[in-house]
Amino acid sequence: MIFSDVIIIGAGAAGLMAAATAGYRGRSVTVLDMGKKPGRKILISGGGRCNFTNENASPENYLCQNPHFTKSALSRYSAQDFIELVDRHGLNYHHKTLGQLFCDNSAQDIVDILMTECEWAGVEVALRSEVISVNKSDTGYEIVTTNESYQCESLVIASGGLTMPKLGASPIAYKVAEQFGLNVLPTTPALVPFTLHDHDKQKFDGLSGISLPTEVSSEDGTKFKENILFTHRGLSGPAILQISSFWRAGQAVTINLLPESPVEELISDWRETSGQKSLKNMLATVLPKRFVEALVKQKDITDKVINQISNDEITYLEQYLHQWQIKPNGTEGYRTAEVTLGGVDTDELSSKTFEAKKAKGLFFIGEAIDVTGWLGGYNFQFAWSSGVACGQAV
Repeated sequence: MIFSDVIIIGAGAAGLMAAATAGYRGRSVTVLDMGKKPGRKILISGGGRCNFTNENASPENYLCQNPHFTKSALSRYSAQDFIELVDRHGLNYHHKTLGQLFCDNSAQDIVDILMTECEWAGVEVALRSEVISVNKSDTGYEIVTTNESYQCESLVIASGGLTMPKLGASPIAYKVAEQFGLNVLPTTPALVPFTLHDHDKQKFDGLSGISLPTEVSSEDGTKFKENILFTHRGLSGPAILQISSFWRAGQAVTINLLPESPVEELISDWRETSGQKSLKNMLATVLPKRFVEALVKQKDITDKVINQISNDEITYLEQYLHQWQIKPNGTEGYRTAEVTLGGVDTDELSSKTFEAKKAKGLFFIGEAIDVTGWLGGYNFQFAWSSGVACGQAV
């Protein structure tokens, strides 16, 4: 039996951050992870470049049943705090639009920084250690893994959600929460591409790889202005991933295909400059040509000479192109989702320390809990913030 002041299950972003923070306070810390290497989800994030934070991160960028829950942690450890940490380690990174920060070289750089911090803080990291059971003991908690038994005062569950099962995603956080009487909210894949019904899939067959700037709206009124991308199975791209967190089965999404160009103005201009040209050819100057051809082929749009288009047809075009509705068949699921929506109910946790109100010394952080950030580095920022808040309390 190995004794450690703090045991952390999960060597991901939140777990490693909590471990280093607690270690620097003089606590003995052991991190357990079933994987062969730490930070596996970090390594594949951002196309291997890891979008490690967002300069604009604020509580408004998170979905949670309690919209106030994230305020404390985010205010005490901000994006700027994490940027200062990576600056101290000499990380080379670049800014993208919308406040996103990416590594110049590789996501491995972020894992290396976290592992260096853990090493400096005296943290033990035990890989290939699958947790078999967790039980309450007189002095805290007893954890049995495939290799060893551990005892600790404080137990932190930072095992993530159900996304990307190939990387070892597991429901252990939810099982432990339920074991100790905590409510777990239903989970669904989020930040995930949509699949389409067969009739739509056939309609857009051959458009895979086409991307265009749009504004996408969900039925609850949430909007995101970013690109959509046609795939072999359906729709993806930043705007689709964003809206997927707000979409529910059976609902439609509305896509403004020309957010910057009102159709009425376009046709008015074209009448003056290109009245004898076809609508198809003129639309192909503002939308991808293959996409326009697909709409004409399906008779969603009638191809006519610009000067012959009636006012009723202009009204129809406006409706169609600014409020294109598509009803997804579903999503690609946890296999490709970036995060899990739902999880351990935040009402069961202290927003300051992330300790379970019903179980002294038991903490839940990161993706395991019902906090889901937007696409763009927000989920990593919550991992850092919740990790630090918890690491200061264990």
